[in-house]
Amino acid sequence: MLSQCNIAARRASCIAQSRQSFRRSYAKAAILKPGDQLKGYKVTETRTVPELQLTAIQLQHEKTGAKHLHVDRDDSNNVFAVGFSTPVSDSTGVPHILEHTTLCGSQKYPVRDPFFKMLNRSLATFMNAFTASDYTIYPFASANEVDFNNLRSVYMDAAFFPHLRKLDFKQEGWRLEHENPTDNTSPIVFKGVVYNEMKGQMSDSSYLFYQRAQQEMFPGTTYENVSGGDPKNITDLTHEGLVQFQKTFYHPSNSHFYTYGNLPLEQHLEAIDAQIRNFDPINVPNVNKLVTPWDGPREIVLPCAADPFGNSEKQTKLSLSYLTNNSTDVFETFAMRLMSYLMLDGHASPMYKALIESGLGAEFSANTGYDSSTMQSCFSVGLQGIKSSDIDTIKSTIQEVFEKAHQEGFDHNRVEAALHQMELSRKHKTADFGLSIMHGVSSGWFNGTNPADLLEINTYIDRLRKELAQGGFFESRIEKYLLNNQHKLTFVMEPSTTFAAELSKEEQERLESKVSALTESDKKEIEERGLELLANQDKTEDLSCLPTLTLNDIPLKGKRTPLEHTAVGDTPVQWRTAATNGITYFRAISTSTGIPPELRVYLPLFCDALTSLGTKTKDMAIIDEEIRLFTGGLNASTLVSTSHSDLDHIEEGIALTGNCLDRNIDKMFDILETLVHETNFDDAQKLRTLIAMNAASMVNQVASSGHAYARRYASSTLTPAMSHSEVYGGMTQVDFMNKLASTEDLSDVISKLKLIGSLVLKQSSLRVAVTCDDEVVGKNEQALTKFLSSLSKDSVSVPSEPNVFVPQYGKTFFPLPFSVNFSAKVLRGVPYTHPDGAKLQVVSSLMTSHFLHREIREKNGAYGGGAQYAGLNGLFSFYSYRDPKTLETIDTYSKAVDWIAKRKFTEQEMTEAKLSIFQGVDAPISVSQEGLLQFTDGISDDIRQRRREQLLNVTEEDVKHAAHQYLAVPSETKQYSLAILGEQTDKISSEHGWNIRSWGDAPVTPSTPAEEASK
Repeated sequence: MLSQCNIAARRASCIAQSRQSFRRSYAKAAILKPGDQLKGYKVTETRTVPELQLTAIQLQHEKTGAKHLHVDRDDSNNVFAVGFSTPVSDSTGVPHILEHTTLCGSQKYPVRDPFFKMLNRSLATFMNAFTASDYTIYPFASANEVDFNNLRSVYMDAAFFPHLRKLDFKQEGWRLEHENPTDNTSPIVFKGVVYNEMKGQMSDSSYLFYQRAQQEMFPGTTYENVSGGDPKNITDLTHEGLVQFQKTFYHPSNSHFYTYGNLPLEQHLEAIDAQIRNFDPINVPNVNKLVTPWDGPREIVLPCAADPFGNSEKQTKLSLSYLTNNSTDVFETFAMRLMSYLMLDGHASPMYKALIESGLGAEFSANTGYDSSTMQSCFSVGLQGIKSSDIDTIKSTIQEVFEKAHQEGFDHNRVEAALHQMELSRKHKTADFGLSIMHGVSSGWFNGTNPADLLEINTYIDRLRKELAQGGFFESRIEKYLLNNQHKLTFVMEPSTTFAAELSKEEQERLESKVSALTESDKKEIEERGLELLANQDKTEDLSCLPTLTLNDIPLKGKRTPLEHTAVGDTPVQWRTAATNGITYFRAISTSTGIPPELRVYLPLFCDALTSLGTKTKDMAIIDEEIRLFTGGLNASTLVSTSHSDLDHIEEGIALTGNCLDRNIDKMFDILETLVHETNFDDAQKLRTLIAMNAASMVNQVASSGHAYARRYASSTLTPAMSHSEVYGGMTQVDFMNKLASTEDLSDVISKLKLIGSLVLKQSSLRVAVTCDDEVVGKNEQALTKFLSSLSKDSVSVPSEPNVFVPQYGKTFFPLPFSVNFSAKVLRGVPYTHPDGAKLQVVSSLMTSHFLHREIREKNGAYGGGAQYAGLNGLFSFYSYRDPKTLETIDTYSKAVDWIAKRKFTEQEMTEAKLSIFQGVDAPISVSQEGLLQFTDGISDDIRQRRREQLLNVTEEDVKHAAHQYLAVPSETKQYSLAILGEQTDKISSEHGWNIRSWGDAPVTPSTPAEEASK
């Protein structure tokens, strides 16, 4: 047992502080009343929300009418945001491009990109900006008060006094420019960050489906346009149009301010008032957000790109969408969101059974569910991975499910499971709680909903229970919105093998049209503007106007997490006792060193099967309901980590995780025990459904996170950990899962899953971590003892050949139907405990901030790019994201090393590099994550403290030495790996040394990337 005295004292202190803070919130609520005046504001409402331990105070700026929501809560990770309603009347992407250019210099901070510069002068835990369908918002978070005030000043000046220079518009939005700005004989092409970002977005078939369906659902409203910008329309936007849009909508009278945390409200109001008090109020133009209801259903069919991985006969996408309630009706929105959960979520949901389990489709469509992000909400049900010939069957099946739900309602246990999940989510202490609240209220707030109403979930749960008791609650809504609704859209996307080529042709014709219309004077201006932009990008700026933190703002000592290490039987257990708000968090790691290499690729499927197939005696729908009724979710996943002292020594296995309310600890472990021992791997139909869903999901992830897949593949030939990681979750797994989806006979797969089951999750290979309140340590020990005693004590050994990993180097290209590319170049570094690791981390920060960002994003127009040193796996990687000029970017990677060698870094630049690193090192974490680095990777607080000191002590000489030693590799020695995903060119071919990966020809069980590279 643990020593309880100190733990209890710590817990009592935490609870006392929490209660004292909440009492302070109540005191403020009592002091501030509607009508009270404060720092140029009038209080409009004060409301306490006990279930979230916060007080919400709403105010309005007396002169301009600016709205302000302040959430007072005992949380040092304070949040600020300023947002504007930005409805659009076309698809030029004007609010999106404005979002970018707003952050490119302002009256008080007249430097080229203060936003990106502040990323390195701050300890912010979050900095970004977002363009939604009808609003734009600029949020940040910081736990440092000085830093918070610095960032607020920068954000406010950007929002209300931006420069909006034409050069910035051309860089961030779009421009015509010579391919090589210094060579006026090179062809004129389209360039621009947002232009290429949206080309990438539109290459993502899931995004495209969602966006086009929304456009068709709301004709005649702002939502029929693409607020982020459609590439074919972006090139119609002028700089003058951008400036006019800013003048119209970026005004205090059209603004919403959000603040959260433990900083005093008065400080926020005083700072904001100082910025906006000189503005005169204006009337913001109304834009239509309400669609005229249809008098009959409509059907739209559009083309999309074909999936190179999937079955060519099952690539159609379909959804049925229904116009529902006005999203300002908070209770109706709550009810519809709950109905969506009951209808669609989990194995027990009727739509899952009818559409997914039946094999009609691989996965729900991207727009499936209840969407209240628009002023009028909608409810959609759809599928991807279907046969075109099954469209009518799917439509009738959806209708039948609605009719059955209307007649029978929903099972009481499903409703209780949904409410239980809500209870857990309210109790779960997240590190980004303030940002979560902001995201949760923003759409409704900008559409006229009282944001405080969106926080009082208990009020709606109480009302729901009363109305449910009266009967017909969900049935009446099914009848109104789903069965008798004429505003119904059937939206279909059919795959086209020429889709990408047609997009490319459209772009080329549009380009030729614009170029042919140029006069000689226009061409001269394009040449001059290109050179001017290049000079501006290369210019060394005086950044002294920007506020900054110093190294003194970084604590010399890192936060330490008290842990207790005991054993339950022979199984090691790590305990983290803390005030968890009545939740127990469980994690177990089962190492699997005896897994034969040929079985590794099946491990992710085995993990998913544990929580997806059910047992011989219980259908998965029943088990899924139990999981939702008694836990916050149970999960099994693959795990692979590199030793903190040796890059060639790894640990791999399976991680089991779960959490539950303390009253359900026994239930959680009972369910885990059932899943581990009784999963029915023989259920071929369920297994087929799981494989199809996984395959479809992975393909969608590649389109949105291609740079991560490129980086993982390039890394996989350099260290054993990343080799296994690629097999578990990289392009190798994507290819493998899609081949399995086309396999008729799954008997061999079933045999392999059973064999894996006999090799893993044994007592001898297990270690456990528990985070809980000290009052339930004993209860957890008892439940753990029972669970562990059910596991076999001895692992089963399977003879296998010793596998000695030898790094390989090469260049691999994955041809995919994207109009922009993703790339990565990766080199081996050093283990976590090696002192050079800290130096390489500083190198990556300096390269990204001062060279790669400028070259890859500003000059080449990629949406993103940079360098990253991963201390835990010891690899240094360069990457680019949605990149139109990939081969040039790869050359830039090499130039970055030369640049480091020649560059003289100032003390301020070294400080900034370290500040940017410590944003992540010292970022707040959820209580559930405390101590996990020790548990998963063996990195103790002492080891982390040594790393901290190494980072703080890195010098310019260290940076240059590390870059030369680990990155300055002569090209002929091939001591790095490259990977590109995207559109193929003549220079990317086998003749130029590239390994071109083709899909569909390889056997079901692939070789590893390292094995391929060695052939």
